[in-house]
Amino acid sequence: MEDTITRRLVMTVALAAGVTLALLQLFFAFGGTWAKPDVQASGLVQQVATVIRLVEAATPDERTHLTTAANTEIIHYGWYTSKSSVAMALEHGTYLQSQVQQSRAFLEPFLGHVPDRVIVFQEDNPVSRTPGLPYDRAQNPGAYFVGVKLADGSWVLGIALHRFWGFYPFERLSLQIVMLALWVVAVSMIASRQLSRPIEHLAGSVRQIGHQPGTIFIEETGPREIKLVARTINNMQAQIQRFIEYRTTMLAAISHDLRTPLTRIRLRGEYIEDKKQQASLFRDVDEMQAMIDGALSFFRDDAAGEVATTFDLPGLLQTIAYDYNDQGYAVEYHGPNKICYVGQVHALKRVFTNLVENSIKYGTTPTIDLERKNDGLSLIHI
Repeated sequence: MEDTITRRLVMTVALAAGVTLALLQLFFAFGGTWAKPDVQASGLVQQVATVIRLVEAATPDERTHLTTAANTEIIHYGWYTSKSSVAMALEHGTYLQSQVQQSRAFLEPFLGHVPDRVIVFQEDNPVSRTPGLPYDRAQNPGAYFVGVKLADGSWVLGIALHRFWGFYPFERLSLQIVMLALWVVAVSMIASRQLSRPIEHLAGSVRQIGHQPGTIFIEETGPREIKLVARTINNMQAQIQRFIEYRTTMLAAISHDLRTPLTRIRLRGEYIEDKKQQASLFRDVDEMQAMIDGALSFFRDDAAGEVATTFDLPGLLQTIAYDYNDQGYAVEYHGPNKICYVGQVHALKRVFTNLVENSIKYGTTPTIDLERKNDGLSLIHI
């Protein structure tokens, strides 16, 4: 199957979804009681409400037998008259109002009426140590208690010997939102990385082309769309190189054709008797020849594409000064004798030569000063 951005995105999303499902399965397998259904889905509320309604409808003589018969391996029940010690302890105990309100909201729809009082507590509450409660504290240290006060003042107490339900609805919803947020962040990071990596590679190659045009070939790798862009850039770069070659060839031909008439003009100038006019003519011919050679050299070397190398900058400047001294111009150099510099040596030589030549032609004989600065940069004064 061909590699495309769409395929990568689909595979990334599918992989992230698969990993998420696997993590959820692991959570439900090893999450203990927290991974179990919430208290309403477990059936605990309905069962307790049913026992309370049966006990409330029965006569006082039958209530003890009903609560005993309703006991299971996970839930024990007890009924206590209003005068009993257990009822007094339940009546005067201290409870967390948030848990009481939540339990009341769970029970009331199944009781069919609003009970006088509902209490909820765990084994860390002092009320759980009241003698006579139908559970073994040593065997069931994590018991949960829910009590309802009946209309005659008696109490029905249900004791879940251990927690067999998971998060409450709000906690479960919060967990789902957190997991969904983590999943979205993970998928976004993976997908963005899969999509941005080939684009970053392409951008880096294009930047290298900007520094060294014509010498860098972009690898046509990655998704189909990135390959197409890389292929287009390579074709464009090849066309540009062909245009440059055509231009250089054309300029070389023009330069060659111009040299011939310039040579004839110089030869004919030898027959001019007026030495002043002859010197002016020769000077114009030399200037035209220098302009042609300079333009041709620039386009042929293509300074933007010249590879930077390490060279002796003072040595280059001294060579330029010596060349002009040989021609009769007192060009002087002042500065350090040796500095290693990284740059395009031919392009810099052409620049400095043009500056010196323009100064000689249109100004005064220049002096080349090279100064080393604290930041490592060198300045040229001509």
